[in-house]
Order: sequence, then structure tokens, then C-alpha cells
Amino acid sequence: MKPSVSLLTFAGAAVGAAATPALAADLNVTVEIPRLSVAEYHRPYVSIWIENPDATAAGTLAVWYDPDTKEDHGTKWLKDMRQWWRKAGREMTFPADGVSGATRAPGPQKLVFSGTRGALKTLKPGSYNLVVEAAREVGGHEAVRVPFVWGKPGKPASAKGAAELGAVTVSVK
Repeated sequence: MKPSVSLLTFAGAAVGAAATPALAADLNVTVEIPRLSVAEYHRPYVSIWIENPDATAAGTLAVWYDPDTKEDHGTKWLKDMRQWWRKAGREMTFPADGVSGATRAPGPQKLVFSGTRGALKTLKPGSYNLVVEAAREVGGHEAVRVPFVWGKPGKPASAKGAAELGAVTVSVK
């Protein structure tokens, strides 16, 4: 009798392991918003999303905009993040739970995206680009791509923008 109980326990553990996501890693991202010396400064709208190798969108991780304006005027500026808007943004409704957030002040912004939630939950192991796109009212537009491999921890990868974005670093932990 005792061996069959152990066998059942082992079988239950094997089923539980099969139901667990293959990857429970986190994606650590640092985005530097540069301090610009301009006459009229507005914090940038920023989208952070994952791009497949064929340049299609795999999922949106974050969208920073002004969600608190009267009559929802903040959403009209989301179209200025043109690449993200064409590939993923126009199909979303805002505010998007777990994705939308307020604009951020200049400086390094450290983010951790859990592999058990949102766009990362269903992301298959493989090569992707993290895309950070920024657009600023009375300012410019810029997108920075950082390649990364989802599925195993690795060294941080980074790229740097020229004006609207500073260094962008991504690592799988």
C-alpha cells in the first residue's frame, strides 16, 4: 500500500511541474530619461514593448502617459509613439490594467517585469528586442531597441538614445 501512495505523490508532482510555466524569470529594465535644457519641457510619453524577430509586436509592458487629464486628452498623444501605436497600441483600450502609468521625471527609471504576468507570461523562449519609444510634446521622438534572449538568465544588454532617451538596459534574471 505504501509504495502506491509514493507513486501517486510522484505522479502528482509530475503533473504539477507540467502545469508550471516553462519560464518564471523576470525582465529587469532600466530606462534613462535625460534632463533636457529647453524652454518648454514636457515629460515624454513612453512605450516599452517586446518585438518579435519579424518586427511584429509580442506584447506591451508599459505605457507612460498622462491619464488624469479631463476628457482623457492624454490618450490623443499616444499616437505620437508611432511604431508602437501601429503595431500594438491602437488595438488597446486605456487605461490598460498593469500597463498604463504616469509619465516619469528625468533620471534612471528601474523596472522589473514578472515572467508570470502580462505579456511575459505567454512569451516563448527565444530572441526578441525590447523597444523603448518616447515622444515629447513640443519635443522629439525616438525609439531604442535592445536585443535580448528570453528563456535563460544572461548578461545585461544595452543601447543608448541620442536625444529623447538615454541608456536602456535589459537583463533576464
